Amino acid sequence: MPKEGKSKTAAIYFIVPAPTGISPGQRFRFEHYLSLLEKQNIRFYISNFYSPAGWKTLYTPGNKLKKVGVVLSGMMKRFMDLFRMRKYPFVYMYREAAPVGPPVFEWIMAKILRKKIIYDFDDAIWVPVMSEYNKAAAWIKNFGKVARICRWSYKVSVGNQYLGEYAKKNNPRVVLIPTVVDTDAGHNKLQDHQTARPNIGWTGTFSTLPYLDIVLPVLNELQETNDFTFIVIADKDPRLPLKNYRFIKWSRETEADDLLNFHIGLMPLYNDEISKGKCGFKAIQYMSLGIPAVVSPVGVNAEIVDDGVNGFVCEEEEEWKKRLIQLLTNADARKQMGLAAQKKIEEKYSVKSTETAFLGLFDHVINNNSRE
Repeated sequence: MPKEGKSKTAAIYFIVPAPTGISPGQRFRFEHYLSLLEKQNIRFYISNFYSPAGWKTLYTPGNKLKKVGVVLSGMMKRFMDLFRMRKYPFVYMYREAAPVGPPVFEWIMAKILRKKIIYDFDDAIWVPVMSEYNKAAAWIKNFGKVARICRWSYKVSVGNQYLGEYAKKNNPRVVLIPTVVDTDAGHNKLQDHQTARPNIGWTGTFSTLPYLDIVLPVLNELQETNDFTFIVIADKDPRLPLKNYRFIKWSRETEADDLLNFHIGLMPLYNDEISKGKCGFKAIQYMSLGIPAVVSPVGVNAEIVDDGVNGFVCEEEEEWKKRLIQLLTNADARKQMGLAAQKKIEEKYSVKSTETAFLGLFDHVINNNSRE
């Protein structure tokens, strides 16, 4: 169900794809700021395109007729939103108003209702890519609408500089707010690196599993001479051909604790447009828990990870091999890098470090007295 916050001085109408608490993108782009809005007496309403049942149907193979019904139901909800939002000056839109078709709802909001749209995205969503479950919908997805929505928006909020450069071609009012974690709740623990058998790990979704092909040869070679388990946390088991391999089914309730099975976290990426648009969230999650991250030098990764300080940035296979051996065989190095990693996340990639920037999207200044 849509959610409405308490009353009162400013008002924000959230237009989002998923119900609250389900989509990682929504959870780490804006949902963790909702309590801040409450404290600031900012009224808000959250309207999700998909119902919980509809979201589940969307990511289930087949069910084409049901999926059509789910989309039609969401379209009707968006039509009703145009009437509900009349008393809300700001519209915060995550990714898009509707998953298919031209940006009709966005045009009405901006041009007829004169709403101040805060358009937020954390991926290169203008690049044509479709879920393996919904390939048939590619021709009606309308990826070209991103540029138009940017032009019609009051401000555009992006997760990294690469996305910002794209947005600035269509709108000068671009604000960079990284995807962050709550270091006071949730991602607030510290890995203990004093173990004789450290684990290497990776977390992601079925759509990002192909990135593991980059490091799989290295992991296979290392397991011939080093005793470690490679752990994957995801919604789908890739069944990797490794000597020591473990799969953990992703769960929102245990996501931080599950990550603490890692002593080294990986984020390999291909050097393509989609990867350049990613916001380095895997590395941010690892580092928030004191886990050194080893990443590809693509996009924002090299900004998040300071090579040799809180992790390593690797490109060639020999680099991956050298750095992973270094971390596998030196608990003190893992500990020191982990501490440096956690400090950087607290300072640059945490909820508390970005509260002012988020409220600034709505021309709202934090009243420090109200938070004491």
